[in-house]
Amino acid sequence: MFDLTGKIALVTGASRGLGWAMAQSLARCGAHVVLNARDPAALEERVAALRADGLSGEAAAFDVNDTEAVERCVTDIVARHGQLDILVANAGINHRAPIGDFALADFQRVMNTNLTSVWVLCRAAAGVMMPRRQGRIILTGSISAINARATVSAYVASKGAVHALTKQLAVELAPSAITVNCIAPGFFATEMNTPLLDNQQFNDWVCQRTPAGRWGQLQEIGPAAVFLASDEASYVSGLIMTVDGGFTAAM
Repeated sequence: MFDLTGKIALVTGASRGLGWAMAQSLARCGAHVVLNARDPAALEERVAALRADGLSGEAAAFDVNDTEAVERCVTDIVARHGQLDILVANAGINHRAPIGDFALADFQRVMNTNLTSVWVLCRAAAGVMMPRRQGRIILTGSISAINARATVSAYVASKGAVHALTKQLAVELAPSAITVNCIAPGFFATEMNTPLLDNQQFNDWVCQRTPAGRWGQLQEIGPAAVFLASDEASYVSGLIMTVDGGFTAAM
């Protein structure tokens, strides 16, 4: 339904989980996807998987906390392909601890990865999108920024800031015909959530609390990214799109 043929996309945190799922969906709709993560070997496996399915992709291994590497990647993409049409700033981490045991270094580490690096990516992408007066920027937020939980203060703070950044950049970049939106996933069965999946009490709570009665599956996140990246979403900007099985809609 949505055709991304000829579009160049950069997806961070794309070697596994939600990032990999979104990268696959973009590629299936015709985009050439530049996959980012820190592990070169893992990325090459993902690129090989895309190409085995007749899809188009390449690897860009770097740490999103390395500002120079981020800027170099965006410059290299434009040098090779002439453009960057879509940014999916998805890379993120979590750290769980009660506030009294939460080390400042861990708080800063989560904030740097989940917020500061996202701002750096947006700045770099906007810099090459604005002259062309087109672009799609998609950030990964979280329903934890809407319905907070204990022991994840840094994660909740960082994702709340990402939601706010989405709205601010949507306003600032709209005159350049660049849309900025945020996907706020609910509870998905990802590697990051393995400790929660393995906790039977928490697993049961998620299934009972979510109107859909289950965890989200990876194939259910990609279509949201495809829509927001498409030409059809040209008048959609500043949206926090929850993909959560009704979690945030329920009392």
